[in-house]
Amino acid sequence: MIAHLKGRLDATGIDYAVIDVGGVGYMVGASSRTLAAIGPVGDACTLHTEMLVAEDFIRLVGFARIDERDWFRLLTGVQGVGARVALAILSAFEPVDLSRAIASQDKAMVARANGVGPKLAERIVRELKDKVGALGVVAGAASMPAPSGAGADAVSAMLNLGFRPAEAANAVALAEEELGTGATLDALVRLALRKAAR
Repeated sequence: MIAHLKGRLDATGIDYAVIDVGGVGYMVGASSRTLAAIGPVGDACTLHTEMLVAEDFIRLVGFARIDERDWFRLLTGVQGVGARVALAILSAFEPVDLSRAIASQDKAMVARANGVGPKLAERIVRELKDKVGALGVVAGAASMPAPSGAGADAVSAMLNLGFRPAEAANAVALAEEELGTGATLDALVRLALRKAAR
């Protein structure tokens, strides 16, 4: 699985970016917010990624921030929400605004995103109501710095092991605090797993 891409922004389109990593161009689907955040063509950039695999395609979706990727995973877990609709929702709302809308069960707000009708908006707010707190956005994770580098990869590894986003982020933050900034991915994940088990 590809967790992130670090390279030069080679090109952008309406819903994608091409990142040149060592001479290989990766086409990555992206929300309009991510495309606006990664900077001008020719600049260095990093995208956190999610790899979508089906019988007839393999596709990368990229995010400027980890919380956007976490929201993408939550949204695509709702029946009827595919990658395109999830990206439309993330183009329409900042993660913190989306979190508030779901926490307050504001179906009308969610329905403002392209491709989201009233029934789908209702399903999204209903199914994600109990999961929104797991992202920690409402309660004040905005004040916590987002992990980067090995920390971001460690959070991704924890999510792939089935931990909720808030649990993963907290465990990795504790591990980073104990091990210091130069910790390897392997060491971070091992310690984060121990921290999460307490």
